Amino acid sequence: MTSIERIIQVKYRHQVHFTQGVFEPGNLLLKEVLANDKPEKPRKAVVVVDEMLSAAQPKLIQAIEAYFSAHADCLDLVCAPLIIEGGERAKNSYFHVSEIQSLVEKHHVDRHSYVIAVGGGAMLDVVGLAAATAHRGVRHVRIPTTTLSQDDSGVGVKNGINAFGKKNFIGTFTPPFAVINDFQLLASLPPRDKRAGYVEAVKVALIRDREFFAAIERDAEALANFEPAAMKRLIYRSAELHLNHIANSGDPFEFGSARPLDFGHWAAHKLEQISDYKIRHGEAVAIGIALDTIYAREIGLLDSKSAERILVLLEKLGFELFANELLNIDAEKSLLVLKGLEEFREHLGGRLTITLLQSVGQGIEMHEMNLPKVIEAIYELQQRHSAKASNVIRMRG
Repeated sequence: MTSIERIIQVKYRHQVHFTQGVFEPGNLLLKEVLANDKPEKPRKAVVVVDEMLSAAQPKLIQAIEAYFSAHADCLDLVCAPLIIEGGERAKNSYFHVSEIQSLVEKHHVDRHSYVIAVGGGAMLDVVGLAAATAHRGVRHVRIPTTTLSQDDSGVGVKNGINAFGKKNFIGTFTPPFAVINDFQLLASLPPRDKRAGYVEAVKVALIRDREFFAAIERDAEALANFEPAAMKRLIYRSAELHLNHIANSGDPFEFGSARPLDFGHWAAHKLEQISDYKIRHGEAVAIGIALDTIYAREIGLLDSKSAERILVLLEKLGFELFANELLNIDAEKSLLVLKGLEEFREHLGGRLTITLLQSVGQGIEMHEMNLPKVIEAIYELQQRHSAKASNVIRMRG
């Protein structure tokens, strides 16, 4: 028996741009991203827009069409922008993936043409999957329109939809051709969605950058009031840290069993599912971080002062740290959320690997969780939540 083996190395350019007014005709960034190689004929593009964004910004579709018309010498919008539903519901079937792929086929969009997604993180996941699988990969440009997608998910390399009751069961690792963050597109977000992305910045600060965590603490009041300058600082640094991890971790496609950027996510993913996605991703991650913070303190890994700093910051930013779904049980009277640990292990493959905190700014990988301690942490979160609610009632009285 003989074998032939070669190491195949593939390089990706991962570019994230920051701008304002991306669809203003005088802003040449999008044009330069799509046609920087000066093609002989206009580059084709299919544009997909988040339905909620389109409703909140009624002039957006017209602005997109006007932009491509103004640059028709090098850009070709092959059809009217496709509007699809946003939010996690969009990821619960393959329908929208097929819908986008049918446009790619109908308009002869090739591997040197573009599928552009303008929307929130869940919708970007759907469009990214369609782009990654049509022709085995059409160039994909993300224009994230939520705080969470601008500072975290939109700058990542993952695409996916939910299946078999599991989050992101079907998906790909495919870096986008480019990401363009336009701060103006956040203007129409309701407070709940503006806030949601803060938690991913807290997450990456906790495992990567102690100074960034301190900066978020200093900006906490401004962030809670959605002051633009503070939000811009948070989004930029969070996106930079996520990009640094993707580029420098040595495992951007997660061939191993560790996934430090999913600190706090094992419980979060399960909470989203248990709540039928009524709990938003950012809200679930805030609870997951709080849970793992208390757990790390209880097993002697994290000091009490640091743990309290984390919990207080999350509360100052406006997050609830407990949801009743944490106490949902199955037929055997076991907490449903604990099944998230096994699903997390299975999703990664190999042994369970959970990122916990040794200190603010320093994560550590753990390969087992003490379930009684996890349960204690859940009940502590419930008690903290009840005490906070009682204080609010007393103050109002």
